[in-house]
Amino acid sequence: MTISEEKRIQINRSKLTPLSAEKLKQLQEVELEAIARFSGALDELETAIGFLHIGFQFGWKPLALTHSKKTFRKYEEILGVDLKELLPETTPASDRHRGYSIAKKLSNFWKVVNGEEKIDHKREISPS
Repeated sequence: MTISEEKRIQINRSKLTPLSAEKLKQLQEVELEAIARFSGALDELETAIGFLHIGFQFGWKPLALTHSKKTFRKYEEILGVDLKELLPETTPASDRHRGYSIAKKLSNFWKVVNGEEKIDHKREISPS
C-alpha cells in the first residue's frame, strides 16, 4: 500500500522530538563553545554541528553505525562533549535508520558497529 507524500512526511514528523527550552539552551552552549574553541577546516566544524543536531533526533546509536569510531571521537573532540552522555541513545525516529533497525534485531549491536556483522545500506534512512 502506497501512502501519499504528505502522509509520509506527517508520519515522519510525528517521530521527531521538539527540544525543550533547556535542551535548546544546552545545544546552543555546546555550539557556541565549539565555535569559539575551534581552529581548522570549517567543514569539519560544520559537520560536527550537523552531527549534534541530527543526534538529538535519531540518537547516538544510529550515528555510531553511520560513522566510524574515529569520526565519532573527532566530533566529540570538536564539540567538547561526550556525545553518549549528551544525546539520547535512541529516539522514536531511530527506526528510520535502516542499519539501526536491522542491528537491533541481531545478536549484538556492537558487532555491527565494529564491522563483525555486515548490514547492507546501513547508513541509509528509510522514507518512513
